[in-house]
Amino acid sequence: MATYAIGDVQGCYTSLQRLTQTVRFDPQQDRLWFVGDLVNRGPDSLHVLRYIKNLGPAAITVLGNHDLFLLAVASGVTTLRRSDTLAQVLAAPDCDELLAWLRQQPLLHREGDCVLVHAGLLPQWTVEEAQQLAKEAETALRGDQFAATLRALHPNGHLQWAPELVGPIRYASIMKVLTRLRTCSVSGVMESSFSGPPELTPKGFHPWFNIPFRRNGTATMVYGHWAAMGLHLTPNLLALDSGCVYGRQLTAVRLEDRRVFQVTCEGTRGSQ
Repeated sequence: MATYAIGDVQGCYTSLQRLTQTVRFDPQQDRLWFVGDLVNRGPDSLHVLRYIKNLGPAAITVLGNHDLFLLAVASGVTTLRRSDTLAQVLAAPDCDELLAWLRQQPLLHREGDCVLVHAGLLPQWTVEEAQQLAKEAETALRGDQFAATLRALHPNGHLQWAPELVGPIRYASIMKVLTRLRTCSVSGVMESSFSGPPELTPKGFHPWFNIPFRRNGTATMVYGHWAAMGLHLTPNLLALDSGCVYGRQLTAVRLEDRRVFQVTCEGTRGSQ
């Protein structure tokens, strides 16, 4: 039995199939961990969703910002942009079933020393605190606060986490951290617009995982979201967004021995 953590798929279904064939994935024995952003910008989000949903317990995925965007569009909270490729999902006969499944997926998954999340954790959060906050936001997504929380999240440039927040703003701020964080200040203020490489991080901010004395530093973080950083592996960091949707690679890392598997992808016109 093996567990393969896979970077941002973003609708690149053919690449995902090639990658699972490369690792000789056996759904009866092995598991796939997805870092989120299953959909959008790539050519075939519909078949990506169907495939992962049908894997049942052989797949674990956390939600990414593009997955939340799909839910927001389907709920009428926001509208598609020119670069979005979600129309096929929204028009599918099983759209409601797929979206209902997506709403049930977690924002954070912890197993042993590994924490699976789309973007990252604020330096002030312990893993235990992050788990509890993620559960709050997941409950909102799955319940009556669903639409209100998505409205608070779109747009989200103004959102900053604070422990005294309540209601949809609180849940949306948690989601922003877990699905959009790249850089922040030492005190945990998020920079909302930067998507470039870590070495060009704006003054006064740092890649979230480089903050000194962050309270979640002993866990092994498995995450994606930062295509401009690319594949980045250290003893406690597995950053897996290797830019498949931009014509680079789709990456899997076997967690048992950290072996890396990659397939080259065909690019799209999506922007980071």
